[in-house]
Amino acid sequence: MTAQSRGGPPPVVEFRRVGLTYPGPPPVAALQACDLRIERGEYVTVVGPSGSGKSTFLNIAGLLDLPTTGSYLLDGIDTSTINDTQRTSLRGMRIGFVFQAFHLLPHRSALENVELAMLYQRVPRRRRRTRAERALHRVGLAHRMDALPTRLSGGERQRVAIARAVASSPSLLLCDEPTGNLDSETAASILNLLDALHHDGMTITVITHDPDVARRGQRTVTIRDGVLTDTPRARTAP
Repeated sequence: MTAQSRGGPPPVVEFRRVGLTYPGPPPVAALQACDLRIERGEYVTVVGPSGSGKSTFLNIAGLLDLPTTGSYLLDGIDTSTINDTQRTSLRGMRIGFVFQAFHLLPHRSALENVELAMLYQRVPRRRRRTRAERALHRVGLAHRMDALPTRLSGGERQRVAIARAVASSPSLLLCDEPTGNLDSETAASILNLLDALHHDGMTITVITHDPDVARRGQRTVTIRDGVLTDTPRARTAP
């Protein structure tokens, strides 16, 4: 592993001419070579139409896919220089995922769902319980720790998913359409929670097709036909 030295902390995400082309015939450039920096504590939203390359971006940023060109540095670590085992470990320790579909185990309580996510990080059992309880407090579900997902509302299930993602204090919270399955009022409460996490210093990237969700970020990255465009702007207050 190699770390970046810039006098201060490295960006959480740094794409250096990162691109991904699927083999053909004909080859498909899902993401064309691009540069991107997401600094520690930033809130960035990623938008684009269906088929634009947003999922490819998510998979690369989340260390689920390897780019075919360029290099991706996560917390200054060049992920192109490490093996699959190291990459899996890095993903588990430094990236928290929140998906549209929640992905909770239906026969495990909210607390157990959050705890189980830490098994792969080899966190001792007692510490897992403490961290899980703290995370559920943080998302406002202290009173629902023992509830099964089938007994939770959609908003509560997404809060459990967020608690699971932040329990290990990841460097990057990576959210894929986190409000896509929610009504407008519940979606607003989830976005307010993300705002609060960002206010506490968390680095957040949200992939969305919803312009109202996109406006919650400090800046928006647009992907269209595999071309990434970074647009800094002042944040609009919710």
